[in-house]
Amino acid sequence: MMSEKNISICCKVSYTLVFMLLFQFSNAQYNFKELDAKLETYKKELGNSVVAMIYKDGKIIYTKKIGEFDEKTQAPIASASKWLTAALVMQFIDEGKLSLDTKIADYLPIYAKYSKKYITIRHCLAHLTGIENKKGLAAILEGGKFETLDEEVNDYAKKEIRANAGTDFYYGSIGLNIAARVVEIIAKKNFEQLMNVKLLRPLNMRNTNFTPLNNRCVNPSGGAVSTAADYTNFLSMILNKGMFNGKRILSEASIEMMQTPQMTSNMIAFTPAAATGFDYGLGEWIQEKDANGKTTVVSSPGLFGTWPLVDICRGYCCIFFVKNNLGEVKSKLYLDLKATIDNEIASTCK
Repeated sequence: MMSEKNISICCKVSYTLVFMLLFQFSNAQYNFKELDAKLETYKKELGNSVVAMIYKDGKIIYTKKIGEFDEKTQAPIASASKWLTAALVMQFIDEGKLSLDTKIADYLPIYAKYSKKYITIRHCLAHLTGIENKKGLAAILEGGKFETLDEEVNDYAKKEIRANAGTDFYYGSIGLNIAARVVEIIAKKNFEQLMNVKLLRPLNMRNTNFTPLNNRCVNPSGGAVSTAADYTNFLSMILNKGMFNGKRILSEASIEMMQTPQMTSNMIAFTPAAATGFDYGLGEWIQEKDANGKTTVVSSPGLFGTWPLVDICRGYCCIFFVKNNLGEVKSKLYLDLKATIDNEIASTCK
């Protein structure tokens, strides 16, 4: 006669086998062979090292590793940093310590002195400050001459006004860096501390940081180093309307506001070639909308090639994580890869 101990062991083994079969079935419902093939085809354009990850229904359903990269490989993510910084600022709004209509001059009086007292936090998160800005690598190099974020942001106040705040869209680093400095002042802590305590640690993003090199100042707009696995945690939180592992990181209202267009096509003064045709919300691109103008896909591609996105209608998020310059040709490549995923995952939107 079988002992109670043996019965218990058999039951545990049976439950484990059932779980494994269910797990295999849930992943077997998707066939990503075409995506595999395209990633191999585009390997050279992607710099010969790439990891692609797709998250859906509470788990990773696809991982593809090519070359030296895997899901834990650290690399600079350039402008994909902006999404993280915007989320941090929105946490302060959730806590009632700030609002989108707060004027930055309330915390940075130097902006009133130089005729920029109407710029708000909303303008900063949506690249609508109207302050003269440099593009791409030129902006990154300019930021490298400052030792503190305080020093850099105060210097912005002295720049020429290209347009009235809220009237034109000029993608760059100025707005997000100003907003980051404002939350430093409110919390009386530096940006890195705030980012670690309020966002990175709660999201288990242990291999992500904004630590600057060579004693230069932190760059909230483009200075993060991350991994595909870490950033997928952040994307899953966005997909799940602010929740991560049962804990609320952002309110649903903040997620919705971030995904609401803040500009129109006639307001565009500069947008990167990779994002041509996209709208912009708060710290993130609105990559796709439905026939009624409702946001369906949001993203935050970085200059060095990493492209994270969330597809709201298909209920998945994914990241193509590389360390390579992102040109117009590569943006078309990424859009092709996304279309391949979309062919496999049905939309739930009407």
